[in-house]
Amino acid sequence: MAEFLAHVRYFVGALALLAVIAVATPSVAQAPGQVNPTAQSVKEDQLFQQLNRLDGRVTIPDARSAVLIQPAGQSWREFHQSTLLWIAGISIVGMVVLLTVFYLVRGVVKLSSGKAGRTILRFNGFERFIHWMTATTFIILAISGLNLTFGKNLLLPLIGPEAFTAFSQWGKYAHNYLSFPFAIGVFFIFIMWIKDNIPNSVDVEWIKQGGGIVGKKHPPAYRFNAGQKIVYWIVVLGGVAVAISGYLLMFPFYGTGIAGMQLAQIIHGIVGVLMIAAMLAHIYIGTIGMEGAFDAMGSGEVDVNWAKEHHKLWVDEEMGKTGSTRARMTPAE
Repeated sequence: MAEFLAHVRYFVGALALLAVIAVATPSVAQAPGQVNPTAQSVKEDQLFQQLNRLDGRVTIPDARSAVLIQPAGQSWREFHQSTLLWIAGISIVGMVVLLTVFYLVRGVVKLSSGKAGRTILRFNGFERFIHWMTATTFIILAISGLNLTFGKNLLLPLIGPEAFTAFSQWGKYAHNYLSFPFAIGVFFIFIMWIKDNIPNSVDVEWIKQGGGIVGKKHPPAYRFNAGQKIVYWIVVLGGVAVAISGYLLMFPFYGTGIAGMQLAQIIHGIVGVLMIAAMLAHIYIGTIGMEGAFDAMGSGEVDVNWAKEHHKLWVDEEMGKTGSTRARMTPAE
């Protein structure tokens, strides 16, 4: 009898085991060999798709500090650490290479008719002061800004951590405080020269003839030619963009949130490096690229023949003014 009961227990146990296996493996039977133990787990990307950001809990008054992770922050980090470096490198290095090749091929734009021995006032003292104030502060802002982008990779290995820390700290102070005279300079540049920088049909013809830079022709122009007008609007519009975005970064969370500050940093970085590239071309033309061009912002007076070659319509206006005394004789060289 005992032996019979033992056989019965074995039989019942076997049936129970078969029942458990039958209930637990229907999905495996449908897809044999495809086992995915994490199929039902929540992935990071899925979580980010459901939430704009991940918040913690804080007891301090600033509720923004509770933001632990936000998806846009990862995109911003990628931009700051990679994309901006490529944009800056291509635009700035590319401009330097382009200007070098242009100088080797074209050379200095010479004064074809020689000096006349007379000068004409092109920019007065106040105009030159505003120009040099804006230019000087821009150069310092550009150097300190590029240090934020490239300093860790390029400058730190060369000068060491202590010198790099000191340079970066003082660069940050300079960047913050010199932004104010730069913004003031951009404002005055806009006010002083807006009437002379409205595009017109003369600019179209100037561009068609290469502006005296490409080729040997010297197309007539008013006080500012088409190239100078382009620089003017780059300074005005770009200056406004970097000033507004920069002050949003300098005074965080006043009128904007985290997403707004990230957007401001992107605008500030891109516009800043493009302005640097454009100003390199402007500096080249105003110094070694064109004979006599530096005098305009140096002494404020340019040779009459230079003015006639590059700004003939403006010279005609100045010389045609009733009782004009702006053109005068100077000792011939």
